Amino acid sequence: MTPPIEAVTFDFWNTLVLDGGGAGRDQRLDAWIGVLEDAGFAVERERLDKAMASSWETFLDAWKANEQYTHVEAAIEIVEELGFDVPADVHEALLSTFTYATSNYPSLTDGIGDCLRALRAAGVRLGIICDVGMTPSTALRSILAHHGLLDLFDHWSFSDEVGHYKPSPEIFSHALSGLGGVAPARAAHVGDLRRTDVAGALAMGMTAVRFTGVFDDDSQPEPEGHHVLASHADLAPALGLA
Repeated sequence: MTPPIEAVTFDFWNTLVLDGGGAGRDQRLDAWIGVLEDAGFAVERERLDKAMASSWETFLDAWKANEQYTHVEAAIEIVEELGFDVPADVHEALLSTFTYATSNYPSLTDGIGDCLRALRAAGVRLGIICDVGMTPSTALRSILAHHGLLDLFDHWSFSDEVGHYKPSPEIFSHALSGLGGVAPARAAHVGDLRRTDVAGALAMGMTAVRFTGVFDDDSQPEPEGHHVLASHADLAPALGLA
């Protein structure tokens, strides 16, 4: 008999919240140009875009190697590539652009609010396991708060706070511990990526759910989740909670 699910953890981008394509990067690019020009540092958009793209590639390499690379390090690398020696206040202003403007928060994935509330009504504890890229966890929390979802979660495991990326067992263990020490066999993880979400959950002995409602990860045929769902409305029934 399959043990009942007591906790469900969620990936953030393209599972809870739409990543918005290049909107966040364009916003950051515009903000950097404004900050630098106001401080007397002229920069061509194309040159800055190239420097930002280089820092993103550095992040992707670090992410795959499970080596932390934060927005703070990215900002330093971008400024160095531009060849600028900016004062501390300008550096802080540049760092602030790695968050979202309140007028430009990304949207939630369809049906996620109803899904989370249904799981809570079933007595399930909820957590987040998120690999943080260029947008720090403080900003990710503010996005959820803006949409009224932050308080639905009992615990958060963001990589920039835990110090590990998925599929590392450390970040999954951090989440299970924070959710009250729930056993892996009584927990499920929902995410869109096979390499990180599915592989990490399977290795922990959790129920793995691959969410395809925004992005269908066809990068590799394996591993595959116990469930593959295109709609959040199907999650509670799939886990035997509805």
